[in-house]
This record gives sequence, C-alpha cells and structure tokens, in this order.
Amino acid sequence: MSRPAVHHDVVRPEWIDYNGHLSEPYYVLVFGDATTALMERTGMDAGYRDATCCSLYTVEAHVRYLREIGPGADLEVTTRVLGRDAKRLRLWHELRSGGRLCATEELMCLHVGPEGTVPFPDGVAAELDALLTDAPEPEHAGRAVQGVARPPT
Repeated sequence: MSRPAVHHDVVRPEWIDYNGHLSEPYYVLVFGDATTALMERTGMDAGYRDATCCSLYTVEAHVRYLREIGPGADLEVTTRVLGRDAKRLRLWHELRSGGRLCATEELMCLHVGPEGTVPFPDGVAAELDALLTDAPEPEHAGRAVQGVARPPT
C-alpha cells in the first residue's frame, strides 16, 4: 500500500479572523493546496497541465468545521481517494492541527480539458488507483447538509 497523500502548512497572521481564529475561507484554501499536492503526486503537475491543458475542476464540496484553529498553528492535511471513474474523482481531506481533527472536506472533481471532461490518462489513473484502500469510507462521507425545516409561511 502506498503512503497517503499529505500536505503541510502553517496558519499565517492574515488568515486570522475577527474572533482570533482561522477564518472560514482559509480552511478551503488549505484544502485546495492539498488537492494541488495530490495532483502533483499523481502526475497532474504544472508540466502535465501545460502540455495537456487538462486539470481537475471541483464541481461539489462539503466542508465540516469541527474545531477552531489559532494563529501560527501547524496544519496537516491527509488526502484519501474515495473513488474514481474514467473522468471523475472523489476525494476526502482531513485537516489536523496538534494531532486533533479540525475539519474535513469531501470533493467531487472532474478531469477537464479544452473540450470538456476527458478520461484520466492511464498513468494518472494508475497513480490515483494506488491511493485507493479497502478501508471503510469515513463516517461522514457522502453526508448531506442537515438543516432545520423552513418556518411556515
């Protein structure tokens, strides 16, 4: 089994909101950088993107904010490939700080070129498949946003 895809970062002062914690959009920024790190690891790096004009496009995302993160915190994002088909990729990111799970993000991505969605090349597909495991999906993967009922009109 291959090593999981891991991305490291540090909370910068400009990422801190008026409550003194990591601001909401920066969780997504860090997750985006983790997706880019996965792309580089699996052969969809800058050279690939320049040569093929293909990249991943996120078409759906679900973020869960579980714990506040303070200034200067070390961040680690572990990325799992939950599944893929010829043109789609489903990812699961877990963001930890100090060993504690702070946020998760589930993504549905499309492999897109100039003419729309295109199949992953064999080499990229093999690298993505190498990150698949037999481990059960995370408990919250595939979960819809839960809400309250609308008030009567």
